Amino acid sequence: MSLTAVVVVVVAAVLIGAFGIRVSRTTSDFYVASRTVSPLWNASAIGGEYLSAASFLGVAGLILSFGVDMLWLPVGWTGGYLVLLVLVSAPLRRSGAYTLPDFAEARLESMTVRRTASVLVVLIGWLYLMPQFQSAGLVLRTITGAPVWVGGLLVAVVVAVNVLSGGMRSITFVQAFQYWLKLTALAVPLVFLLMAWHADGAPNVSAADAATWQVPLAGGREYGLYSTYSLILATFLGTMGLPHVLVRFYTNPDGRAARRTTLVVLSLLGAFYLLPAVYGWLGRMYAPDLVRTDTVVLTLPARMIGGTLGDVLTALVTAGAFAAFLSTSSGLTVSVAGVIAQDLLKGGVRSFRVATLMAVAVPLALALWARALPVADVVGLAFAVAASSFCPLLVLGIWWRRLSTTGALAGLFVGGGLASGAVLVTIVAGPQAGLAGALLAQPAAWTVPIAFAVMVAVSFLSPHRVPAGVARTMVRLHTPENLDLDRGDWRPRSS
Repeated sequence: MSLTAVVVVVVAAVLIGAFGIRVSRTTSDFYVASRTVSPLWNASAIGGEYLSAASFLGVAGLILSFGVDMLWLPVGWTGGYLVLLVLVSAPLRRSGAYTLPDFAEARLESMTVRRTASVLVVLIGWLYLMPQFQSAGLVLRTITGAPVWVGGLLVAVVVAVNVLSGGMRSITFVQAFQYWLKLTALAVPLVFLLMAWHADGAPNVSAADAATWQVPLAGGREYGLYSTYSLILATFLGTMGLPHVLVRFYTNPDGRAARRTTLVVLSLLGAFYLLPAVYGWLGRMYAPDLVRTDTVVLTLPARMIGGTLGDVLTALVTAGAFAAFLSTSSGLTVSVAGVIAQDLLKGGVRSFRVATLMAVAVPLALALWARALPVADVVGLAFAVAASSFCPLLVLGIWWRRLSTTGALAGLFVGGGLASGAVLVTIVAGPQAGLAGALLAQPAAWTVPIAFAVMVAVSFLSPHRVPAGVARTMVRLHTPENLDLDRGDWRPRSS
């Protein structure tokens, strides 16, 4: 029954995506859906792509393992949109760019900054795609016993077909549908699970567990306070640096619509993130023996209810999990393919389609080769890289006119390089012990301040490298939409 649910989700995604073929004709359709997506539709699509395998499976698994300390993950992932709303969303939309490298070149007037940003976009995208493919393999193996590589390959193929068919416009339809599917797939089984828990006498975690699992920083983990603060910083600031999130704001008609989209996203994410925490809490009572805690959401219906109803609920949760893999992978693939097509290939629809194949092939290979870490941990590392590179670039680029080309490059190289190095060590060698292990596993607390400090200090030392057109760019970014200003759409020189 669960396998049937997976097939239904895959077929639905392909059919909805195929609709994009009928309405996607121009380059603008493929990159930004011709900037015509309404706030509610766009917010649903953002929720669809943002709620990844880490949200659907990983949060519940980490809460099961480590207790209330991990509640900062959903809080940070949602709260990051507050920072995005206040500092970034409207000015970014007014920039008229297609991608983050487009914005970097427009603001800093430098092809070198653009190329550096392009490398970081691809790196973050691949780092985020890898756990989606790994989790798909884990889920398919759990329900069918198939080899791990089969699930990852299935998701990669479906995503490639959808993106190749209609680009951003096609993916918008698919992701909006998948957000509501994921919400339903968690909410409906949870109602029955809570009824079963109540019928079982409403038990709670044991007294021994309560002394550690339910008390913040009481689990005895090394450097738990540092890890918690670093996690908060990564999730709050990393959201604005995720390329598949930011590209969504380019699809809004104007800055006002971008702000409204962000407000709706906050509501949709807040509603969703109430659910995985309850699954983790129930798992602590009914499935404490799980080796791969990422599977707790899939395991609980059979353990707590069983029978035909348990099978049906398991199938529904499995369908939601595959929707999570497909929607997030689709958004990431669009953003990575857009950068590859513009900066490495010749641009246009044909280059975008070639870039799509490149965008899914590399992370699929990495997913099969790399060490399997908890999915939420790997996604957290992607947030750390984004927070250490694009967050300083966006905040200073939008709000500080004295940011110089040299300062931006130095901050991107130092912040992005240090965070990427920490991520590489953690993925290849696995989690390390001691202070060094904590610093590598959660690098944002030291890499983000370093990136900001380097950008500011080097900019002060290189005032002659401040872009000549910075005044015009700042007016463009901050002029309210109700003024009659011929904004146009900025085009990268490289395309």
